Amino acid sequence: MLYGGQRFTYPHIISGVNAVIEITIWVLRAFIAIFVIAAISSTIGSYSVFRGSTFLVSGIAHGALAGAALGVLISLYIVPAEPYFFSIIFALGIALAVGYASKKQESMDVAVGVLFALSMSLAILFLSMIREYSAIAWSLIMGNLLLLSSADIELMILTAVFLTLIFSLTHRKMLFSIFDPEMAKVSGVNPFKYESLLFVLMAVGIVVLLMGVGAILVYALLVIPAAAARRSFKTVEGTMAGAFAFTAISGFLGIALSLYIDVAPSALVGLIATIIYAFTFLKN
Repeated sequence: MLYGGQRFTYPHIISGVNAVIEITIWVLRAFIAIFVIAAISSTIGSYSVFRGSTFLVSGIAHGALAGAALGVLISLYIVPAEPYFFSIIFALGIALAVGYASKKQESMDVAVGVLFALSMSLAILFLSMIREYSAIAWSLIMGNLLLLSSADIELMILTAVFLTLIFSLTHRKMLFSIFDPEMAKVSGVNPFKYESLLFVLMAVGIVVLLMGVGAILVYALLVIPAAAARRSFKTVEGTMAGAFAFTAISGFLGIALSLYIDVAPSALVGLIATIIYAFTFLKN
């Protein structure tokens, strides 16, 4: 077959079609991931904003980063290991440590700040020891929505379903504990119990997202859209719905633009989310 004076054979055409299909699959996975992240953001992100613990999201994310880096280091040089398990251990450790410090009347900002510094120091230490595998370190920090595997998507979906189920079962008591802990105590609700549960759920969601989209995008999509929604809506339900919508908009636009601009989709998603927040800030 001749096109423009150049001969194309059927194998060439089939190869081109297969390439297009493969690219479409990667993009489709990215869009599914954004939808799932939006669902997680509407719960974890909204509750962290209600609790005033958005800094904790960053602390847990960097703790999970340190754990994942340690897992990669051990897997490369010692014995085969799964970075995910090290990541969840570190993340849960930080979440529970902050909860315990809060119970001891320590300022949450101080507790998170100390643990944030510790986790970042460990992350830098472990990552510096695997310099020849800089691509692995970079993926843990930045991630890439367009390189998610089917296993990544399945894990995200399962996590979103799990978190949604738990939050739906504890929604009222958790909000009660967040907004009026003293009255919750009087009513027989243990605020520390539900606060600790919130922190643990945050850790689980953050770890799963970090392994797929990187530490920076986790914070951008869990906190910024929820913060923008809190400024735009007056009710709890409105804030959660707004967080879902703002996350989805940021993600879909970021991915769409990254297909035409040769930059990381994570950067575009974060920038769009920030622009949305800036707009709601200036509007109100």
